[in-house]
Amino acid sequence: MAGPLADVRVLDLTSVVMGPYATSVLAELGADVVKVEPPGGEVMRKSGPMRHADMGHFYLAINRNKRSVVLDLKREEARRVLLRMAAACDVLVYNIRPQAMERLGLGYEALREVNPRLLYVGAYGFSQKGPYAARPAYDDLIQGMVGIPWLSQQAGADKPRYAPMVLVDRMVGLQLANAITSGLYHRERSGRGQRIDVPMFEGMLSVVLGEHLAGRQFEPAVGPAGYQRSLAQDRRPYRTKDGWLCAMVYNDKQWRAFFDVIGRPEVYAADERFHSQNSRLTNIAHVYGFLADVLATRTSEEWLRLFERADIPAARMNAIEDMLEDEHVQATGFVREVEHPTEGTLRVTAIPTEWSESVPQHRSHAPLAGENTRDVLREFGLPPDEIDKLLATGAACQANP
Repeated sequence: MAGPLADVRVLDLTSVVMGPYATSVLAELGADVVKVEPPGGEVMRKSGPMRHADMGHFYLAINRNKRSVVLDLKREEARRVLLRMAAACDVLVYNIRPQAMERLGLGYEALREVNPRLLYVGAYGFSQKGPYAARPAYDDLIQGMVGIPWLSQQAGADKPRYAPMVLVDRMVGLQLANAITSGLYHRERSGRGQRIDVPMFEGMLSVVLGEHLAGRQFEPAVGPAGYQRSLAQDRRPYRTKDGWLCAMVYNDKQWRAFFDVIGRPEVYAADERFHSQNSRLTNIAHVYGFLADVLATRTSEEWLRLFERADIPAARMNAIEDMLEDEHVQATGFVREVEHPTEGTLRVTAIPTEWSESVPQHRSHAPLAGENTRDVLREFGLPPDEIDKLLATGAACQANP
């Protein structure tokens, strides 16, 4: 085992994206993540494109370095197996509603009884303290509830749009991974496990309101809600003569350099709208509109050369294919090809953190559903005849070889 979490064992009951993404972060950092799936495997296995059934691209991306065990937790014998496994784990993480865990006989008290040092971590839609506690939640719903489609329209979209990626699951998934590692640190100091809840709505609300409360952060308000720089309609890639360019003229030094580049140094001193950070923010629509007009007068390559000499941040707008060909990505080897035993050659990203010690490593492929059932159950102390019985009755399943 390699990585800073090499001695940590995680029992992962999560599915879809938020939970598996969080546990993939832990697995990348060296944790032994045992993925417990229902018969038939978890739902993201079905999300294409794919080469073979139940090995969809999204599943493959966020489940490497894990081992898969299939247990039918609606059956008492499988529930007893899970409790036995939990007794030897550091973390149990789930993302069904707490009420459903209680119905399965897997609530916090039941788990604490078998392992007082266990971190019992729930990741689901809403805080259990409010009226939304029992509601189901998905990424799109939470995006809408925290105002992301509304913000897109405020920023100039012709209609409300969700962010074109699974944003909430990933953002709150990082909060989930952070909560688990923080809980492990607390346990090392105190010797005690605990229950940790990570709700999607509140997690994403903290992100949105942290930026967009703006004037409403103060009581009484000193202005409207909404961070104006983020909402400016011309805060976007700028059209050039031959394409699109991302430019960030931000601080006073960069604005002076920009006006020098375009041969109009007098504007910075003469136009109060450009005088300071606060002045530019107050007049952000004019500032970004001005940039848009000027950048349309030259090619992207011309601007990149000029901005590099002036030390003004700028970059081309990339498509997915452009990223794969990017010279920096290729030089660092961040996107690489690996061989999966059933899925063939896969293009994967590297671990996005770099360590001088306890270096994380890619250890294993994303498993078939139940690929590791027999080996893992044996590892947790179940005798071969008991494992055979579980497999024969369907309380546990293993992948076909």
